Amino acid sequence: MNQSISVAIAEDEPLMQSYLQETLKLLGHRVQCIVSTGRELVERCKAEKPELVITDIRLPDMDGLTSAAEIYASEAVPIIVISAFHDAELIERAEKNHVLAYLVKPIKQQDLEPAIAIAMRRFQEFREMRKEADNLRQALEDRKPIERAKGLLMKRAGLDEPEAFRRLQKLARDKNQKLIQIAQVIVTAEEAFQKSM
Repeated sequence: MNQSISVAIAEDEPLMQSYLQETLKLLGHRVQCIVSTGRELVERCKAEKPELVITDIRLPDMDGLTSAAEIYASEAVPIIVISAFHDAELIERAEKNHVLAYLVKPIKQQDLEPAIAIAMRRFQEFREMRKEADNLRQALEDRKPIERAKGLLMKRAGLDEPEAFRRLQKLARDKNQKLIQIAQVIVTAEEAFQKSM
């Protein structure tokens, strides 16, 4: 990975803190903060908005998975969990809490580097899919008034469906507005007309 990213670390063992800090620097990343508790991690992430979070599962006040869930709920960010424990329950909890990588101690540089690259790539893919889903959802919502306006034009002007749609498109171009805006004006005008009758 050739892009430097800012990283927040939650680890309560001083030796592991130093190791992670040095390894991340060797990989070309910036350590934004190192904390020892889950609560500190949540607060610092809300304030400083790192590009990646690396957290131990076992922390003094709250476990890393709980803090990961809180962080993700307030600001989606890729999260890597490190742990001395490798059991199915923890892995399942990690998956449910939006963790993108789970590394078992002892961690080597050659383990951390691909985990970071994959976590960052998967997170970007997730953001793109989420944006695409939002766009599709909006397009479906926009379609309702457009269909209604098209139906009104067909009824009022005696147009067939393709001609009514072309008329909507022409109005949008002529007025330099989005199709949905023109459709909403037509629907609103029809509703006002119906109420006045």
